[in-house]
Amino acid sequence: MGPDGVTKDRPDPQAAELAAKYGLSVSGARPGLAEYLRRLWEHRYFIAEFARARSSAKYTRARLGGFWFVLTPLMNAAVYYVIFGLLLGTSRGVEDFISFLVTGVFIFTFTRDTVTAGVKSISGERGLIRALHFPRAVLPLTQVTMKLRQLVISMLVLIVIVVARGNYPDWEWLLIVPVLALQLVFNTGLAMWAARLGSKVSDAAQWLPFVLRVWMYGSGVLYMVEQRADDLPTWALVILDMQPAAVYIDLMRYALMNTHNFGAQYLPPHVWLLALGWALLSLVAGFVYFYRAEEEYGRD
Repeated sequence: MGPDGVTKDRPDPQAAELAAKYGLSVSGARPGLAEYLRRLWEHRYFIAEFARARSSAKYTRARLGGFWFVLTPLMNAAVYYVIFGLLLGTSRGVEDFISFLVTGVFIFTFTRDTVTAGVKSISGERGLIRALHFPRAVLPLTQVTMKLRQLVISMLVLIVIVVARGNYPDWEWLLIVPVLALQLVFNTGLAMWAARLGSKVSDAAQWLPFVLRVWMYGSGVLYMVEQRADDLPTWALVILDMQPAAVYIDLMRYALMNTHNFGAQYLPPHVWLLALGWALLSLVAGFVYFYRAEEEYGRD
């Protein structure tokens, strides 16, 4: 109880009344959903420029510069090819294993890197959050934009590889754009979920990469799931085929490798509905999960 008779732990009723009278509100209070989306749209140019600046600065001191955006997944694919394709023999039964492997690695890398960047997007920008007022969703969206910029470069390299392997352009290549668009929507939702998780759980950035590695092994990135997991129960195979990473990888392989008999028979039933459903579910759930904690970011 203070000297004026007002409890210190509670707001002054007179102050609350005056604030309501003159239209004052809590600093950093979460706006309504429509207003929040409007503010996000107003920051679209900032997101694009912030992503460009961060992408340019990432490898400023590296001798090869931005080439590492492409070199990293290529080196990963080379390592996986030696270990899994040559030593463990997962290439058997796959007509063009190099295109198969590189496509899987590049597409999964887009999702993996978006999540690992998203988990640090809030916790790594506390100074910016405390200094400026803006919709906090700007930060995970900036990370998604950065990874999209990198993916565009990676896709050009991927196309060169699959053409060199004899997969020539045909009408299925038109599917590349909708596949990437759906995966982008899916990744955006995951990034927003990871951003809130990383802001609340300090160790999330440490254990999440292990979860993503397990996800990769179960997504058919390195082998044909039907050939290597045929002893699993039917329900387990259905889950492996219909989980989102496998769906987007299979669709991209179908688009790029149809001339090497990676045809529709390798796709799960209703695959486009699955791809759309996963994208919408991830975006809506991830955005709502992030938005509900808008007032809490940067305050701990």
